[in-house]
Amino acid sequence: MELPQNVQHQLAQFQQAQQQAQAISMQKQTVDMQLKETENAVEELKKTDDDADVYKTAGTLLIKVKKDEMTKELEEKLETLQLREKTVKRQEERIMKKLQEMQASIQEAMQGPGLQ
Repeated sequence: MELPQNVQHQLAQFQQAQQQAQAISMQKQTVDMQLKETENAVEELKKTDDDADVYKTAGTLLIKVKKDEMTKELEEKLETLQLREKTVKRQEERIMKKLQEMQASIQEAMQGPGLQ
C-alpha cells in the first residue's frame, strides 16, 4: 500500500528531526565530558600549593603558567561550558517535544481513512 504524499513528507521530516536529536545528544555528551574534566582540573588546582609549578598545554607544548592565571582561565571556561550545557539542554528539550508532536501527528495520519 502506497502512503499518501503528506504522510511520506511527515515521515521524512520526522527522520530529519531524529537526526537532529542525535546530533544534539552527541553535543550534550561532549559538553558534559568537557565540563567534568574542567571541574576536575579546578578541584586539583585548588589542592596545589600557591607556589607550585603549573603547566598548561598549547598544542604539543607544555607552558608554565601562574596558578592564579590558570585558575581564572579554568573558571571562565567552566562558566562558558555551563552556559553551553544549558543551551544544549534547551535544544534537546525542544527537539524531543517536536519529535513527540510529529510522532502523534504521523500516527493520526496513519489511522486516517483509507490507511486502516
